[in-house]
Amino acid sequence: MAGVAERERDRARPPQAALDRARRLHVEQVRGHRFVAGWGTKRSATVVPAPLRYWQYRAPGLLAAALALVVVAVWLGLFAWRGGEYAVRDELPVALAAGLAIYVVNVGRLTVSDSGLSFTTLGTRLDAAAVVPSTTVRSVRVGRAPADWPAADNRGGWWPGRTRVAVRHLADDGERAFTVWIRDPDAFAEALGVRLTR
Repeated sequence: MAGVAERERDRARPPQAALDRARRLHVEQVRGHRFVAGWGTKRSATVVPAPLRYWQYRAPGLLAAALALVVVAVWLGLFAWRGGEYAVRDELPVALAAGLAIYVVNVGRLTVSDSGLSFTTLGTRLDAAAVVPSTTVRSVRVGRAPADWPAADNRGGWWPGRTRVAVRHLADDGERAFTVWIRDPDAFAEALGVRLTR
């Protein structure tokens, strides 16, 4: 635990070469695993990747929910205008399936590997620049970000049984923070190698 306390006090930014290496290692480890965690590693992985330290799915944000509702409304409105009530009744299951598909495709995953943390969405490639190396994480605390932290970005929506956690980390342009709803805050902080504060 002494190493954790030292890192919490040490605000020096690691060398850029170390950060680039951590980001690359994170991408390699995460790419070896399927998006649906229960399906195991990818068959195309030439080397079996190390297990992920922590992962969980994130609810889509309000934008994805609004887009899904707009697609359903426009779809049904178009058929109501062209074919009346019977056409709407016929198209309702298809329109709802299209809206649900848009919502499901926007479900994201928070992943902590041996060297970093990232947020990905089904069907998108993980960009190394978006990885937060574990060595840059300074604090993990339960609740909202304190007033003396940088303004925190909200990452994902609320799900039942989850706890809001704020994370402060160093970025290329200074300190940043984000909040996310976490299934197991203690395991999340431990995976990042930082003590959880309440």
